[in-house]
Amino acid sequence: MTKTYDALIIGGGHNGLTCAFYLAKAGMRVRVLERRHVVGGAAVTEEFHPGFRNSTASYTVSLLRPQVIADMKLHDHGYRVIERTISNFFPFENDYLKLGGGPGRTEAEFARFSKKDAAAYPKYDASLEKVANVLRDLSMQIPPNVGGGLQSLIAAARQGWPMANLDLSVQRDLLDIFTKSARQFLDGWFEHDYIQTAFAFDAVVGNYAGVSTPGSAYVLLHHVFGEVNGKLGTWGHSVGGMGAITQAMAKACADQGVEISLEAPVAQVLVNNGKVQGVKLESGEEIVAPIVASNAGPALLYRQLVDQSDLDEDFQRRIKGYKTCSGTFRMNVALSELPDFSVLPGKQQGEHHTAGIIIAPGMDYMDQAFINAQQHGWSKKPIVEIMIPSTVDDSLAPPGQHVASLFCQQFAPELPDGRDWDAEESKAADTIIDTVEAYAPGFRASILGRQILSPKGLERKFGLVGGDIMHGNMSLDQLWSARPVLGNGAYRGPVKGLYMCGAGSHPGGGVTGAPGHNCAQEVLADRSVLGRVFRRAHQ
Repeated sequence: MTKTYDALIIGGGHNGLTCAFYLAKAGMRVRVLERRHVVGGAAVTEEFHPGFRNSTASYTVSLLRPQVIADMKLHDHGYRVIERTISNFFPFENDYLKLGGGPGRTEAEFARFSKKDAAAYPKYDASLEKVANVLRDLSMQIPPNVGGGLQSLIAAARQGWPMANLDLSVQRDLLDIFTKSARQFLDGWFEHDYIQTAFAFDAVVGNYAGVSTPGSAYVLLHHVFGEVNGKLGTWGHSVGGMGAITQAMAKACADQGVEISLEAPVAQVLVNNGKVQGVKLESGEEIVAPIVASNAGPALLYRQLVDQSDLDEDFQRRIKGYKTCSGTFRMNVALSELPDFSVLPGKQQGEHHTAGIIIAPGMDYMDQAFINAQQHGWSKKPIVEIMIPSTVDDSLAPPGQHVASLFCQQFAPELPDGRDWDAEESKAADTIIDTVEAYAPGFRASILGRQILSPKGLERKFGLVGGDIMHGNMSLDQLWSARPVLGNGAYRGPVKGLYMCGAGSHPGGGVTGAPGHNCAQEVLADRSVLGRVFRRAHQ
């Protein structure tokens, strides 16, 4: 006899688990279908070399919404985050810059290079914080769905009101952020290249673009609105790796009766007369449910799992054009010792070893990395962020040894000239190691083992189309009500009963839990009597 459920969740990533939790808490019978042998999606901790474990893809935490943490009682299930002593460390050719670390430290660092920039920083920080506060609130709200009638108009007015009440200067900054390049925006605040670089790096994280690319300023903001342990704008290490977060979420789901199936890849979303009927697994098993919520990205869902005959022609065309390219290459390395940087020598653990170590020595360097990638497929001098979580979590590596995440930017999802990532990824990995070696001599010799994930590898392992860690570009045409497609921006697909609960919906990428939370609210709203009335009125 075929088992039936109230709702099925495709993918056991953090947003899928979040959505499942809220639905089950409301009394629904929910089953999560995860294709891998472990839950977590890209937020997972795995052993990649004997005795060495690390966060395989997602690698740091800040954006997970406090409401989700509280509602799921994640602290009761082992969730723990250690704040970075300093935020970031930038080694340059003959100097370095540290960002964060407490009141006055950033200004003092900036003053070494520009007293003018040091004086400007508090004003810059205050302005962005005002905008970030609006974004924090928006992240947990349902974007108005174009074509949704009076209900959507009311939602648009309600969500737009806080922006309308911002100071004029902040509104101007908001306009600049959404329309300008990171370089243009930062030129209006700071004069020194090192200081501009310290902020501009955020504009290219998960963004296949240069700092001079129009619209890149927005990504600056996306990386500002996080918090850790109640401290705004802070980043931290998840004890046990990012997988500890999703394991805690899985426990919270189990407490609510959610059924989680591992090694259960979905082959097809079953549709009849424009309505979801359930899913078919690759094993051939069919599971019946009137609601399906997909944690898989829109490109994977609508290009591979939904039959094209169940989508109208216009939606097909637009989802075919949905952009998926974060330009990301991931490596994990097992280290015999900590890296020894030429500009800040020493293998003994320092505060810079606990920070995000950013190799991106200048604005021109970051632009050139993007240009180079467009021409050759990957940058010969890539942008590299190194995180060494074993400096604060000794469970990840043997005593005296370390693990490091190398999060690398400007790697095209598809290589030119018919080249394939399977044949090229080892060469690209060597280029990344060479880049680090130039700033930390001896780094290569300290590597005991490595795990390589090219854009193709990220797609194969995690289902991230094009290796896009954001499930789709965070560009103005793919944000808010237009994520993924205008008219389907409120977590509902064009098929009745099919919802989107992943990063391909508002507010986008990062380990936030917001899409999962918001999607669940919409499912529950549609199941209510009033919700059904509103839906019928505008269909």
